[in-house]
This record gives sequence, structure tokens and C-alpha cells, in this order.
Amino acid sequence: MAIQLSKGQRIDLTKQDPSLNNVGIGLGWDVKQFDGGQDFDLDASVFLLDASGKCRNEQDFIFYNNLASVDQSVVHTGDNRTGEGDGDDEKILVNLKQVSPQIDKIVVTVTIYDAEGRRQNFGQVLNAYVRLTNEDTGAEVLRYDLGEDFSIETAVVFCELYRNNGEWKFAAVGSGYQGGLAALVNAYGLQ
Repeated sequence: MAIQLSKGQRIDLTKQDPSLNNVGIGLGWDVKQFDGGQDFDLDASVFLLDASGKCRNEQDFIFYNNLASVDQSVVHTGDNRTGEGDGDDEKILVNLKQVSPQIDKIVVTVTIYDAEGRRQNFGQVLNAYVRLTNEDTGAEVLRYDLGEDFSIETAVVFCELYRNNGEWKFAAVGSGYQGGLAALVNAYGLQ
């Protein structure tokens, strides 16, 4: 039975299951019915942060044009441009033991592609969730349903995996940002 988290809650993954290593971070959402004339394209991105809370370089930004970290510890399985169908819309795979010791935090975000040009925001998105699975057993470990109405935001930090005293922890974040992907890129030390 998966643990259901609320915004701001944290869980110690290492204490929960010391053997946990290969995890999947599944992200899903639906778009409200409206006649905007443009398709919605939501994109998952991952920022690998060092102790200063910044990316060391551009290779620490994993997204649809850079699907894997240099050491292959974090892999984006590909861009879903429509979000059609049930289940996870996009997925990130993480090998926790392989993540560079220089990386303290793995931040998982979702942005709306060309949100400003298409006049779209997360207020038009429903049922957004993130779930963490044990890829070795297929079991769902935890789930966080965002449930908030982000009326003007075009980027949302869904969750973070972070190290604390050698243990991996998960935080349900759910923080929205205006300015789309560019705002997040700048916040995490990239241009």
C-alpha cells in the first residue's frame, strides 16, 4: 500500500526500505476541457543540485533535449506531448546508489511548453500527481496528489529527492512559479 503524502510532507526513503535503489518518478495530469485552440504540452524536467542549491553545469539539467545525466543515474524516459491516456504521462528513472556524491538534491518540475504564447497556465490542469515506484519490484511506494489550483503559474516544482546524513528522503513540494521553465533554470543557477 502506497503512502499518500500532502504538500510539505517528507518521508525517509532509506528508513522506509533500505534496499530501495532503482526508483521511478511517475508524473501525471489531465487538462480541463476548454476551447483554447492550442494543445497543452506539459514537460517534466529534473535539476540535479549540489550543496549550494545550484546545478554544477548544464548537464545537471535533465529534460526532453537532454534525457540522461552524464553518469546515467537519472534518465528521463521521453516527452509526451499530449498527456493522452491513463497512467503516468512522463517518467524519470533514478538509480540512487549511482547518483554522484556531489549531488545533494534532485528536483522534479513540470512546466507548460510555450505557456505565455498559448495563454496557458496550471489553473487549466487537473489531477496532477507524482508517484514514486520501486522499479525492482514494481510497487508504488508513495503518491502525492497536488490538488491545488495554480491559477497563474506556468511551472510547478512537484517534488524533491534529497540526501540527509547519507539517507535519501522525499519531499512533496507543490510550489508554483510564474515565468515557466526560464524561471526555474535561472533559480537553479543556469542561463
